[in-house]
Amino acid sequence: MNNDKVTPKKRLGQHFLKDERIAKRIVESINSSNKNVLEIGPGMGVLTKYLIENKTVNLSVIEIDKESVSYLQCHFPELASRILAQNFLTLDLEAYYQEPVTVIGNFPYNISSQILFKLLEYKNLSTQLVGMFQKEVADRIASKPGSKQYGILSVLIQAFFDVEYLFTVESNLFFPPPKVKSAVIRITRNFEKKLHCDETLFKNVIKAAFNQRRKTLRNSLKTFTFEEKYLADPIFNKRPEQLSVEEFELITCWI
Repeated sequence: MNNDKVTPKKRLGQHFLKDERIAKRIVESINSSNKNVLEIGPGMGVLTKYLIENKTVNLSVIEIDKESVSYLQCHFPELASRILAQNFLTLDLEAYYQEPVTVIGNFPYNISSQILFKLLEYKNLSTQLVGMFQKEVADRIASKPGSKQYGILSVLIQAFFDVEYLFTVESNLFFPPPKVKSAVIRITRNFEKKLHCDETLFKNVIKAAFNQRRKTLRNSLKTFTFEEKYLADPIFNKRPEQLSVEEFELITCWI
């Protein structure tokens, strides 16, 4: 196996960042006090080399591509025992970390939404994420009520995290260049944000509403049972993209 370079694989959604200035800027965007940092999909280590420079960080990387793992073992021998050759989506974070962890990466676009759902699953352990996403996905996560981009991920993430859209990255800064622009966002756990309703039911309400986003809530939430006094509320005449996190929480409490 050639350890001098890694061939980008379309099936893994690999687009390697080649701009060192952007790589350094992404790493510097971590503002968490977490000692543990986990990089997803390091590829040829464009972020890794800057993360290693910070001696206060306990860095591990997780990579599913065997060629990338071999490259990393060769070029970053100090990381050898902290390279997880597996799929992040199947990783049990609680088995690996006992203290909070920051997640960072130039995320494969084909699994970026799944990475966020994983973040939600471990929201009290994985307390910050700094990542490169397809710009459309980044816009969706950071969007506010009333926006066309506002959707399931927007509400679920913003119910527990503060979201910051940091900067846009042009496609010509990658190899191979993706067909879309990219963006870096920072998502930080806000422990003051607490749901005052059943979390599973909250998720089900949001999904039911946005799965029929052109309909008013009166129609999209027909499968749930509400008392008549609640159904008279004008909130049911709204469409899901018009509701804040707090309003979705209120509706969940009414069920």
